[in-house]
Formats: sequence, structure tokens, C-alpha cells
Amino acid sequence: MAERTNQHHSAPRRVILAALVGTSLEWYDFFLYGSAAALVFGKLFFPSFASMTATLLAFATYAVGFVARPLGGIVFGHFGDRAGRKGVLVVTLVLMGGATFAIGLLPTYATWGAAAPILLVTLRFLQGLGLGGEWGGAVVMTMEHGSDERRGLNASWPQVGVPAGNLLAAGVLWVLNAVQSDAAFLSWGWRLPFLLSGVLVLVGLWIRFAVAESPQFAEVRTTAAAAQMPLVEVLVKHPRSLLVAMAARIGTDVAFYVFTLYVLTYVTGTVKLPRGVALSAVLIGSALQLVLIPLFGALSDRVGRRPVYAAGAIGAALWAFAFFPLLDTGNRAAIVLAVVVALVAHAAMYGPQAAFVAEQFAARLRYSGASMGYQIAGIFGGALAPIIAVKLVASTGTALSVSIYVLAALALTGVGLAFARDEPQPSLRLAEVAP
Repeated sequence: MAERTNQHHSAPRRVILAALVGTSLEWYDFFLYGSAAALVFGKLFFPSFASMTATLLAFATYAVGFVARPLGGIVFGHFGDRAGRKGVLVVTLVLMGGATFAIGLLPTYATWGAAAPILLVTLRFLQGLGLGGEWGGAVVMTMEHGSDERRGLNASWPQVGVPAGNLLAAGVLWVLNAVQSDAAFLSWGWRLPFLLSGVLVLVGLWIRFAVAESPQFAEVRTTAAAAQMPLVEVLVKHPRSLLVAMAARIGTDVAFYVFTLYVLTYVTGTVKLPRGVALSAVLIGSALQLVLIPLFGALSDRVGRRPVYAAGAIGAALWAFAFFPLLDTGNRAAIVLAVVVALVAHAAMYGPQAAFVAEQFAARLRYSGASMGYQIAGIFGGALAPIIAVKLVASTGTALSVSIYVLAALALTGVGLAFARDEPQPSLRLAEVAP
């Protein structure tokens, strides 16, 4: 009996580890591209353009990944709800890691001319496809393997993959920045983090193959309740759930990419400090989020998703108006403070977010519904946030306009939370959630 109990309790831990490692590697790949777009891609793949235009074009290729993510959510969500979660998560990890490794081998504009940025966009698109299918599957697997009373905590662990991946990407770049000259980094050093992805993916696959299929999906398959066309059913029968998930996500996404990605461009381009200053601040804030995200996820199990989520949104909206003045001081401690507090507020939103989104849909539609709500919002949130921020500062001459932009996006998140259904029933297995 004791052995059976231990096995019962070990399964969720194995699933959480597999999801955490996999999502960390996927987000390492995704953030690595974003950091490279901010630091080197403009010079390497768009050298014939002025500095500002080259940066915008580099961020535009970065945004392609966000455009691809909903398509990945559709394709992989369909198969995840029809055929199972586990196999899909193996495919998404291989797709993402392979595309990232290939970027590390890609010739620049100086060697291949216009073909280089075209291939860069293609590989970025493949990254987006993989990540679009990854998030929903990882969240659903951790939530469905655990107990109903710990859904917020369990589902928050794939979210930890975001700061873990960001931490790993920023850490690798920081080390290279410390040991290489600017010329060496621009010449070949930037390739090393992308090539490292190939080794990391092999580790992730080894862990992911050992995980069993979701018990809730097994129940769906046993009772022949699997949806024939999950996406169509979500759109037709559950539009409110989809819109709520999208609205709640957009503001969180805008705030995060302003606080962690646009900050690299702002500190190096506007404040005129070395790139290592901003990278160090993001590194420290991401390390703190490793602890805070599961804590806020667990808190949402006790007091509810919406109160914790709303507190984070209000905190981030207010801090957006202190964020840029602190950066403008040029003081390194003030810059670290700006990023760290911003990421604490983001963690309060991001901890309960996965369970909040996934709970809007029943098990038979959960992979597709959660993936679509999350990934479509990414187009309007993270994909556009760095580009809009660059244009706002260029046209207004002040970062106050970016703070107002963050405030508006988080107001939309508040609307999504207000229109969300009350906390769902204790068990969301085969039962339909009312549209």
C-alpha cells in the first residue's frame, strides 16, 4: 500500500520536471532570439539600413515567431486533444530546438545577401510553431496529472520555464559579453548560445519520453468523448472563454516584453550604457521569478486566481510609470531595482495565469482552447510590444508614452478578469464548461 502511494505521488513530480525542463529549453530558444534581435541581428542581417530601421526590422523578424504561435496552437492543439498530449510535446521540442540550432549555423547578409534574412524569418517561424504547441501541452499535462486542490501550483511550473529560459539565455549572453570583445561577439560569439540548444534538447527529450500520458485524456479517449474538431468547437461553443483568456493574457505579455526585452534596446540605445547592464538586471529579476511564480500559483489555490492576477496587473501598471525614470538615471542599482520590481508584479500575474486560462475549458477541448487563447494574445501583446515601444519613443521623444501603452494593455487584462466566470467546479474532467 505504501509503495502504491509513493508511486501515486511521484507521477506529478515527474510530469512537472518534464514540463519544466522542456518549457525552459523552449523559452531559452525563444528569448535567445529576442535578445539577439535587440543586440546583433540588425547589424548582421540588415546592415544596409540606418540603425533605428535595422533594429525595427530585427524586431519584425522576432514578431514572426508570435504570428506562428497561434498556428502551432491550432495544429498541435488539435492533435493533443485528438491523439494525446505526450507525443505532441516531443514533436514541439524537436521542432523548436532544431530551428534554434540552425540559426546558429546561418550565414549573415554579408555572405548570402537577401537569402540570409529570408532564412532567418523562416527559422523564426518554425520556432513559433513549436512554442505555440508547447505551452498548452505542458500546462495541461501538469494540471491533469495533479490534484484539483493544487491546480494553480502545478500549472505554474511550466510558467517557471519562462524565467528559467530567460535566465539561461541572458546568463549565456552575459558570460559571452564578459569574456569577449564586441567585435568577437558580433563576428561569431553570438552563434554559440544557439548551437548549445542542440545539446539541451537531447536532455529534454530524454526526460520527456519517460512521462506517461495525461490520465484525464486517457479518460476522454476511453469514453470516446474526444472532440472531432476541437478548434471549431471552441470557437462556436466557447467564444467567451476564448476572449477572456486572450484579454487576460495581452496586458501581461505587453508588460513582460517591455520590462525584459525592450529594456535591452532602451538601456543601450537611449541611456547609452553597455549591454551587460541591462542583461544583468534581467538576470537578477528572472532568478527571483523562479521562486515567485510557483508561490503566486500556490497562493491562487488558496484565495482564487482573479485576486492574485488583478493585484499583479495593478502593481505592474503603476510601476510602469516609475520604470523608465529609474532607467534614465543611468545608475546601475536603480536599473536593477526597476527590472526586479517589474518582474515581481509580472510574477503575480503569471503564477495563476496558466491555471486561469486552462480552467476556462473542459478536458476534451483544453489543449486547443488554452493554446489558442494564450497564443493569439501573443500576437497583440509580445509580438508588437517591442516594435510599438521603439516607435513611441522615436515619435514622442519620451518613454512616458510607453508607460501609458503598458497601462492601456493592463486595463484590457482587467477587463478579461472582470468577465471571467467564477471559480470553476472542483473537477474539470469530461464536464462541459458552459459557453
